[in-house]
Amino acid sequence: MVQKINTTVSMRLLNPNAAGIDIGSKSSYVALPPDRQQPVREFESFTADILEMANWLIENGIKTVAMESTGVYWMPIFQTLESRGLEVLLVTWLPRVTFIFEN
Repeated sequence: MVQKINTTVSMRLLNPNAAGIDIGSKSSYVALPPDRQQPVREFESFTADILEMANWLIENGIKTVAMESTGVYWMPIFQTLESRGLEVLLVTWLPRVTFIFEN
């Protein structure tokens, strides 16, 4: 018999007005806190869409944005959001790696 394991993790909320963005070449997915009316949206990578993203974040009371991207696709989004007064953090998915060398 297979036993189901509960994997729910409870974490303390540090910033109730923060959003996350997963940036891709063709579109980006933006996630707001779950108490917002529409917590997840997809935006294409055109300038008009990036400006719409910035407006949507501000309209939803977002002050801080953490975004993950490979390549250079993050640059116009970072610049646009920062110019609109948002705190923007570029993060990586890579875990910290420690190398141990033996003699």
